[in-house]
Amino acid sequence: MLSQNWLVRSIEQKQVADLAGALGILPLTATVLCGRGVVEPEQAKAWLSSSSGSTHDPFALPDMERAIDRLHLAIRRGERVCFYGDYDVDGMAATSLHLLFWRRVGAKAEVYIPHRQEEGYGLHEAAIRKLAQSGVSLLLTADCGTTSYREIEVARRLGMDVIVTDHHQLQSRMPEPVAFINPYRPDSTYPFQGLCSGGLAYKIVEAYARKYGAADVPVESFRDLVALSSIADLVPLRDENRVLVRDGLAQVAQGTRCGIRALTQDLGLNGTCSAGTIGFRVAPCLNAAGRLAHAGLGVRLLTTDSEPVALHLAQQLEQLNRQRREIEEEMTREAIAQVEAKEQPHAIVVGAEGWHSGVIGIVAARLVERYHRPAVVVAFDRDGLGKGSVRSVAGFDVCQALQHCQRDLVAFGGHPMAAGLTVRREAFADFRRRFWGVVEELLDARLKVPTLNVDAAVALAHVQFPLLRELERLQPFGTGNPEPTFMSRGLSVLEKKVVGENHLKLVVRQPGSVPLDSIGFRMGGLAKDLDSGNGRIDAVFSPELNKWKGSSRIQLRLCDVRVGGMRGGRTRNSNLTMIVVV
Repeated sequence: MLSQNWLVRSIEQKQVADLAGALGILPLTATVLCGRGVVEPEQAKAWLSSSSGSTHDPFALPDMERAIDRLHLAIRRGERVCFYGDYDVDGMAATSLHLLFWRRVGAKAEVYIPHRQEEGYGLHEAAIRKLAQSGVSLLLTADCGTTSYREIEVARRLGMDVIVTDHHQLQSRMPEPVAFINPYRPDSTYPFQGLCSGGLAYKIVEAYARKYGAADVPVESFRDLVALSSIADLVPLRDENRVLVRDGLAQVAQGTRCGIRALTQDLGLNGTCSAGTIGFRVAPCLNAAGRLAHAGLGVRLLTTDSEPVALHLAQQLEQLNRQRREIEEEMTREAIAQVEAKEQPHAIVVGAEGWHSGVIGIVAARLVERYHRPAVVVAFDRDGLGKGSVRSVAGFDVCQALQHCQRDLVAFGGHPMAAGLTVRREAFADFRRRFWGVVEELLDARLKVPTLNVDAAVALAHVQFPLLRELERLQPFGTGNPEPTFMSRGLSVLEKKVVGENHLKLVVRQPGSVPLDSIGFRMGGLAKDLDSGNGRIDAVFSPELNKWKGSSRIQLRLCDVRVGGMRGGRTRNSNLTMIVVV
């Protein structure tokens, strides 16, 4: 079991007082803003504003004008244009955005997304040859292509122009397509690197509409697709992403797109749709298409204007997601058994024949959550070729670690926090030993203990409706803008019970506060510790409004708990037994 540090952010109180006074907001709200680096009143006003904010000039992205000029030429010539995407939500949403926009402005547009199990990620020579033979003369990638040097050259020799739009980090050199739009280009002066591929697709159509016009196609209507992309791909919800996602979530709540409306209705989601709802309910259903079937199902859902077709596709995706959960649970149990059977001190590397390659990334993430170590999960086929997914702990670059192991790998690539690899069975043991050694050498000791960041220590009496109403204005919450979390000590437990699937429900209070409901998901095992304690707990929580039958009550969603009300007491969340308060 793991220990965990509670780290309360250190905020200069003068900054808090100045910001609270300038905007007329509560000190706790100002504390949360300052903790996110938002210390100037004008910047804070933008964060708190419900109106749509400004975004950056799309022409500031390198090669933007070259890309839209080539697309305009394709429309004038009547060329066939293919938008080649990835099989995750970002790829589906980006290609859907392109398909909807470019067809409406007169392009002969089509979509190609590779099959996850049969083809794998990225550009493939066989697909390029097939598309060229069918008459495609312009290929635009979405969420891939940054390292596809050979495939781009093959396309060029076949008479096909390629435009690469991607947000993966560059490796040794830049590709040489007709245009290369990537915010991580070393020569880029674009002021924000955090756009996902859905965001880049939006920037391209925005630039085209500015230069060539698209009067009957409101570009802003595609922000719901950008919101899906951004939330699912875990890009930072800061800068212009906040504007795009906030507007996009409003469109989702209004049910403006037929397919998204059908999926949210099938999932029983009504009314306001938060970033958390998209990330934990909607995106997994869309991703299930690429994991277990074909991502084309997701593109069809996002582009259809037929209510019956949308409902049928939504039900199909929800069924696939149920199957995905069953497969994931079984594979996770088997992976944990491998970990428990053999000590893996610095990193986790597990593999088996028969594991579903579409689910290995989720299993790797579950292992990181449980053990707080970088994790590699490999699914081998009958021929001994293994497809692997790698997930990391915050602050450790797994791509850098894999570079030290490339002699054992067929291929690899990805982001600092998540990567993919291919390894042969006969090299797997050597790779595991080498990866363990690299992680031992490179992993900072401070990263080996998980840290729970806390915005402020508070008295429970300060958690009231005015605070929650102000905090709601900081949404959307997600990567780069997490939900506000607070710590309170010495809470008296007035009531406790275990509900649902091992969830702990408490009623707590402090001197001077009213009793407040709290819920700790998957924390039911703590109930026994409460019986043996002194009736007091320290807790880290996110306050929220629990709406039921027309009324609202304040509820504390527990992030972590220490039983006993004293240093060294026991704590428990889904995988913790001890914490250190910092």
